[in-house]
Amino acid sequence: MQKSALDAEILYLCRLKAQELSALGYEEIAEEEIWRCVSEKYKEIPALHKVVNDILSLKPGRFMNWMTMQAFKGNLPD
Repeated sequence: MQKSALDAEILYLCRLKAQELSALGYEEIAEEEIWRCVSEKYKEIPALHKVVNDILSLKPGRFMNWMTMQAFKGNLPD
């Protein structure tokens, strides 16, 4: 799979996760924020199945903790 196609698929999964979180009441979450949260722990991008698992198993609490830390660091987009 080419890198651009892989990036598109990863962003699609992040969009699905953002929609899931939105259905749970967490609004205005961008797929880029999901990806930044998940990929923060990677030094190198792992195998595709690991990335997919990390995105789809992201819990709302972990994501909100990450967002809070980004706000404290001043790293949130305007």
